[in-house]
Amino acid sequence: MSFFVYLSGEIHTDWRDEIQRGAEAAGLDVVFTSPVTDHDASDAAGDHLGEESRQFWRDHKSSKINAIRTRTLIEQSDLVVVRFGDKYKQWNAAFDAGYCAALGKPYVTLHGEEIVHPLKEVDAEAMAWCTTTDQVVEILRYVLKA
Repeated sequence: MSFFVYLSGEIHTDWRDEIQRGAEAAGLDVVFTSPVTDHDASDAAGDHLGEESRQFWRDHKSSKINAIRTRTLIEQSDLVVVRFGDKYKQWNAAFDAGYCAALGKPYVTLHGEEIVHPLKEVDAEAMAWCTTTDQVVEILRYVLKA
């Protein structure tokens, strides 16, 4: 069984690579997708539409261009993994989790114990809360090979 997994959230660590390597080592038939993880490129996604005098409008245009990719890939996914890192607040990841919940799309969260409280609503809708990438890989292994 082939599975499509969207890897949402934090872009400052190699958690995506860890999950991909783990799935490959387990022999899982998984296609991984993700948002644009180059921060500067993501911020500039709408710049070709014209210069803006206010940051709000630059961000607004770029967020809409990024949403084309994000929404499409989430909708096409069988599962979404939403990673919340320790250093930055990932409002976009929380939005992705909410989008999954609204669509009835299964998702799991990946984050440390120290942010359980602020993510209680996000975790309440998740199919699982993971603290390690190995736990994510084990969920994939179970779903695909059980």
